[in-house]
Amino acid sequence: MRSISDTIARLKSGRGLAGAHPPPVSRLSRLTDFGANPGALGAHVYVPANLARNAPLVVALHGCTQTAAGYDHGSGWSQLADRHGFALLFPEQQRPNNPNLCFNWFAPQHVTRGSGEAASIAGMVDAVVQGHGLDRTRIHITGLSAGGAMTAAMLATYPEMFAGGAIIAGLPFGCAGSVSEAFERMRGQGLPSERGLEATVRRASRHDGPWPTLSLWHGTADATVAPANMDALVGQWRGLHGLARESSEHNVLGRHRQRVWRDAAGTARIEAYEITGMGHGTPLDGADDLGAPGAFMLDAGISSTRHIARFWQLTTPGTELSVPAEDRSERPAARSTRPADEAPVPAWQGGASAAGVGKVIEDALRAAGLMR
Repeated sequence: MRSISDTIARLKSGRGLAGAHPPPVSRLSRLTDFGANPGALGAHVYVPANLARNAPLVVALHGCTQTAAGYDHGSGWSQLADRHGFALLFPEQQRPNNPNLCFNWFAPQHVTRGSGEAASIAGMVDAVVQGHGLDRTRIHITGLSAGGAMTAAMLATYPEMFAGGAIIAGLPFGCAGSVSEAFERMRGQGLPSERGLEATVRRASRHDGPWPTLSLWHGTADATVAPANMDALVGQWRGLHGLARESSEHNVLGRHRQRVWRDAAGTARIEAYEITGMGHGTPLDGADDLGAPGAFMLDAGISSTRHIARFWQLTTPGTELSVPAEDRSERPAARSTRPADEAPVPAWQGGASAAGVGKVIEDALRAAGLMR
């Protein structure tokens, strides 16, 4: 375990990142009427001019300290929606619920079907689908960090609602039920077994399949949410899909590892990207015209937004994303050998002061959304 002095140094080095750029001009419209809203969330939508009837819907959940408009600006989802004619829904956390704007992924009352934030997001989805005549068989959800963990919760509690999900630097559903457990899981400690995680999803609703497909993304140098959480997510969902433990493995762009699990028909059900050397955030390609690098929106030379949209078949074949064949090599999958005791200590965002070690720890918990 790393020392408290190292944690303090990481806290100080992260100060000010969230406010390093002026807030973007929002392309989104506020959604005000979506039912009871037991989680007291805000909501924004983006509907491109070329939206056709029965178009798909993408739900995007921001990370801690972020807003709906900021996450759209960084990820580029509305730019992609303009090009391919799908609608967007951005649930937004409110400060009275969580002062650091984190979705409350670790609180049982907010990740139970019919309750709290999960019920609010489901209500938003219903309202947008009905209001714009969207295709209920093509609803997808994605999120970063706390938004990624809430994405996992939505896929588990409302699996019939979503065709696919994409979790970026997130955690498996049901792995934590308290502040202390959440803190441990983010460090990669005490994660439940694959069988236990799978059972948690099965208990979350009466659904018995088919299950949403899953695209997973994690930086190998993520010091906020340990990469072991992506392996736990694979284990949680591989059993639900009835997939073998073995996967195909690809080298993407010469440096990133992608594993793919396919069903008996050859359809990819789970994919997992390990982005070499990347810390905590959404991977972007700073050299293209989609999205904008910033705090937690990281130029890793690869656009997760484009790849996820392609995995969900939202883009026209041959457009947006085409990893050349010569940049991809396939070989047998290798099991992860990352020791549990090497899980990195979280690097928290913002708020360190000279008030002492206790204050630093308290600020760290608040910044992660684990303390109010």
